[in-house]
Parts: sequence; C-alpha cells; structure tokens
Amino acid sequence: MDRFANLVKIPAQPAARLLAADNAELDTVLSSPASAPVDAVLRELDHRQAWVDMVRLLSVALPPRERVWWSCLAARDMMEPGARVPPPLAAAEAWVFKPTEENRAVAHHAVQHAAMKDETKYCAMSVQFHDGTLGPGDLAKHPAPPGGSAVAAFAMNIISLAHTGLPFELAIGHAIERGLDIARGGSGQVKKPVMEGA
Repeated sequence: MDRFANLVKIPAQPAARLLAADNAELDTVLSSPASAPVDAVLRELDHRQAWVDMVRLLSVALPPRERVWWSCLAARDMMEPGARVPPPLAAAEAWVFKPTEENRAVAHHAVQHAAMKDETKYCAMSVQFHDGTLGPGDLAKHPAPPGGSAVAAFAMNIISLAHTGLPFELAIGHAIERGLDIARGGSGQVKKPVMEGA
C-alpha cells in the first residue's frame, strides 16, 4: 500500500504554496518541482529520511481541526497513565469535536493560564490561531503570527518525541504515520511501534 496515496484531507495545492502561506521552509533542498503536490514531496522527503521536514510539511498541509487533533495525540504521549488531562489539552480536544467560538475562547483562556511547564499549551495555541487570527472575540480583528497554528502543532509533535520511550527514528516515524492516517481521513490511532528485543 502506498502510504502517501489518498491524502483526501490535504488541499490539492502545491506543497510549496502551502509552506509559503504559513511562512514555513523545509531544510531539505528538493528535486521535486515547485508545482509538486504534498504527497510527492512527502515521498521525496521520506526517501531522503528527512523526517523532521515531513512533520513540518504535515503541520502546514493538514486542515485546522485535523492538525489540532494530531497535536493532541502527540500531547497524550506525554501523559502518565491515569493522569489528569491538562486544561489546554482538554480545551483543544473539545474544540476538535465541537469547533465553536466558545470552545476556541476556552482554548485561548487555557493558553493564557497554562503553567510554564505545561507543554500541552501548544495544542490550545494551535486552536487559538487556527484561522490566521489572534483568537476569539476582538482578537479576531488582528492577524496571528504567520503559520502560528501550524508552528504550534509542529512544536507539540517534536516536543512529545522525547516522552514516547522510543528511539528518535521510531518516535518520529509514529508521529508521521499518525499524520498520514489523519490526512487519509482516519483517527490517527495507529499502532505504536515496538523496539526490537522489547
């Protein structure tokens, strides 16, 4: 099966255009043409083992709800079993299931009041900036930092890697598989890789 086929949630636009719209750049110098769609660029990045760039591209290519959900799954990797869900993560998950302005306001509030060490605030930040504005209410009159929502989702996925108990290569591979599953219309609940000998 082609992992990069049927990414139905991703806009049929060149990857370069989506990256530029969010003020994002890949570290990898591509041989793909500037007109190449996201699936083609992901294939090339995978071939080059440019996994961080794959996460970066998925963060700008996934639509807002799917992007936030992807970041929420990453945040869940950081939680101890049975631990209380931090308010920013709870707010972000609530927005995914019901993307109202009220739930966006709760996510914004959760960002403002998150503990310094609570890194799940990146999930709520991705909600806050999801439409390119600074947040709910009067904040919607002001533009968010370019690509703010994507940057927050990217950060959440990268930060969570160290909390998975997996080597970097397996951990980031799992994050990418989740993103691809979500891009195909799935839930992102893909099987966690197991270390050899574990």
